[in-house]
Amino acid sequence: YYGKSKAIYTNENFWGSVKVIIEQGRIISVNFKIIDSTNHETFNQNYEKHYIGNELYIQQCKADWEGVQTYPNLLVKSQNIDDVDVISGATWSYNLLKYSIQDALKNAKVE
Repeated sequence: YYGKSKAIYTNENFWGSVKVIIEQGRIISVNFKIIDSTNHETFNQNYEKHYIGNELYIQQCKADWEGVQTYPNLLVKSQNIDDVDVISGATWSYNLLKYSIQDALKNAKVE
């Protein structure tokens, strides 16, 4: 299942995008990324280059990159996005994943 969302960040140019694989009613794989639709690139460990000189945004990028890498595995373990603990400083990436997952699963028939 595929899903995408801007979550609550409707004025931003970023989208959460997710591919969820479900087998026998269980989430077995989550591929999550954040897309910058203005710069036409995927948010990654190098994205902080856009904020050179702004230490606060650089730290925010680092925290959210950790979230992008960590949250999918936590979701597979917990099977419920509401049971995934949010990493301090990485709420943005969590929200983008959460609402992307909800979009992907709204048509899934999970037992």
